[in-house]
Amino acid sequence: MNGRTTQGEAVEAGSAAEGGKVVLREAGEADLDIAAELFRGYLEFYEVEVEDPERPRAFLAERLAGGDSFILLAEVPGAGTVGFTQVYPMISSLAMKPAWLLGDLYVAPAGRRTGAGRALLREVLRRAREAGVSGVQLETAYDNLVAQGLYEAEGFVREEFHMYFNDLHDLSGTAPEGV
Repeated sequence: MNGRTTQGEAVEAGSAAEGGKVVLREAGEADLDIAAELFRGYLEFYEVEVEDPERPRAFLAERLAGGDSFILLAEVPGAGTVGFTQVYPMISSLAMKPAWLLGDLYVAPAGRRTGAGRALLREVLRRAREAGVSGVQLETAYDNLVAQGLYEAEGFVREEFHMYFNDLHDLSGTAPEGV
């Protein structure tokens, strides 16, 4: 479904007076420039410094070419393509079934409060059910309360597991203070 509208209907967003609709499509090679622009916004939101301005586009191109993920784009009439999400298939050892990691979800400021984020999230969940995966996992920043509210409203539950991460780029070999 590269570059085409999703099989689901367009999702109405905004107030009825606005008559807005969010149109979703799966990104293909022809969508890499707009997807990369949104990805750069996402990286900036999370304060990730990118030294090579072409790296976000190359990263997305690598994911699509390798079949590592799929990317959905959200378009709002009058505002253009305003949002994206990237989903990575994985395996859940505990469920002993396939699962999905919703790795990225971002809506540019011009597309916020249009329903684009909710439409993207619902489409991921619809596709996950259709694919028969055991569940969809995601992460967000502790202070991203808007996103947390959306996720919880759409049925996501905060898990009690603690997540750990080892940043292998820290080659100093020293433990953080207090450890």
